[in-house]
Amino acid sequence: MAAIDDFLPSSGPEQEACRDAEALATTALLNCLIREVAAPLGDGGHVLPATGHVLRTGGGRFPAEPALRTPAGWRPLALEELVGLAVAELRAGTGVANDALPAEIRHSRDVMATLLATRRTAVPPADPYLRSEQALVAGHRYHPAPKARGGGGPAAWLPYAPEAHASFALPLLGVPARDLVEEGDAGALDGLGPPAGDGLALLPAHPWQVELLGGLRDGRLRHLGATAARAVPTSSIRTVYLPEPDLFCKFSLDLRITNDVRRLWLRDLRRLSLLAGLLGVAFDDLPEHVPRPAVLRDRGYRSAELGRDGGEALAVIVRDGLREHLLPGLTALLAAGVSEGFPGNPLDGLGLEGALTWWEGYLGHLVPPVLHAYLRHGVVLECHLQNVLIAVDGYGAPAQVIFRDHEGVKLVADRYPLLRGGHLLGRTQAWERLVYCLLTNNLCEIAGAVTARHPGLRAELWARARTVFAACGKEHGDPEELRDLLAATHVPAKANLLLRWLDADGGAMRCVPVPNPLRPPFP
Repeated sequence: MAAIDDFLPSSGPEQEACRDAEALATTALLNCLIREVAAPLGDGGHVLPATGHVLRTGGGRFPAEPALRTPAGWRPLALEELVGLAVAELRAGTGVANDALPAEIRHSRDVMATLLATRRTAVPPADPYLRSEQALVAGHRYHPAPKARGGGGPAAWLPYAPEAHASFALPLLGVPARDLVEEGDAGALDGLGPPAGDGLALLPAHPWQVELLGGLRDGRLRHLGATAARAVPTSSIRTVYLPEPDLFCKFSLDLRITNDVRRLWLRDLRRLSLLAGLLGVAFDDLPEHVPRPAVLRDRGYRSAELGRDGGEALAVIVRDGLREHLLPGLTALLAAGVSEGFPGNPLDGLGLEGALTWWEGYLGHLVPPVLHAYLRHGVVLECHLQNVLIAVDGYGAPAQVIFRDHEGVKLVADRYPLLRGGHLLGRTQAWERLVYCLLTNNLCEIAGAVTARHPGLRAELWARARTVFAACGKEHGDPEELRDLLAATHVPAKANLLLRWLDADGGAMRCVPVPNPLRPPFP
């Protein structure tokens, strides 16, 4: 694995990038330890129960500057020492060893250092939507290694990094009919290059995946050049947006990013059409006063058979572009970008009343349709920060919500008795997943971004959120799930550190309880 000192100078702006990356990596690990492992102490400290170590942190919205309690007093901890404490605690608490995760944490830090150094001179896109997609230098704030990218050095991944404002052409492959794998409507791919001819189907590929597959020079696929249109990587590095044809393409990428190897698995590809159909009608019966969201459909996929992989390695999902769904005069922004911050963030510059109005608008566009899809149709939207776009008007006010990415959508099993598969969940699991995505992952982080600017608004934000959830309950006959949520002392948070330590399947859910912000007295 490349070490940070192998590719960054020892002084100057790059050294500052190293320090900032160390701080970001420290925050991510602290978030995980505090949420998933540590027990709070009355003096603001946190005890690691299996080893007995006591930590103290500083910082505001994000914990920072950890210190360890010792007989001689509090001793500041560098990231490497914090990693050592985390490893000892997890090994003692679970009885399991994991040598891979510490290396992934260091690699994630090194990636962030490179990104921060590169962003100093990289030119950000003029489009605020793309700026919001490419703002997530710190990645998932509650994952121990949010920017780990397979362990390789910058030459492998930097040309494709959204955070470095990358854009690139897509290699075009010609696929013979006997090797073609296709389902749904993938016809939009045919417009990405001239006709392939010779009975070949046109298949774009992610250039990084082509490299990971050894260049694909020995098979039956024909190399046909590259797209004239530039592809812009979104917050999901394997999903790109092509602004000119207004098309999203989601690719397989055979390396681990956070909790999973990012291959498009056949089990998920084969249910895209089913989920697209269900999402297509999930909002048709919304009450008239509820703003209707848009859904970027995953229309279908195309691939080429490599060996006996069923087409997984070269699969590309064809997703709707923005223009056919975005209401006139609005600008789409990634919710995760709003949480993290970027030039043009609509939260910047808002006064107290403006921030409250913005929050109420966000709640009104997001919460009712998500709860409606679940309560009326048994559809569990994976509405976390990276799957929600908030479209704003010329004043920056929320005016439309757009959902994307069917791969993580789940269904309540007892509502669909004739279906089978891993996308079906029991009601308890389904509700837990929905509450995590909507409340813990999404609303808590957006509220955190608002209160970072206006700390005095915290209680009022959650009082107004409770009102919206309660109103949705009345719309749907006062369901038990919502009554229980509003009364609960705690809500679920995904345990990303424990899942990665135990080497769980990338789609696995394991949750820990965190205080419920919807329950008075508000935080």
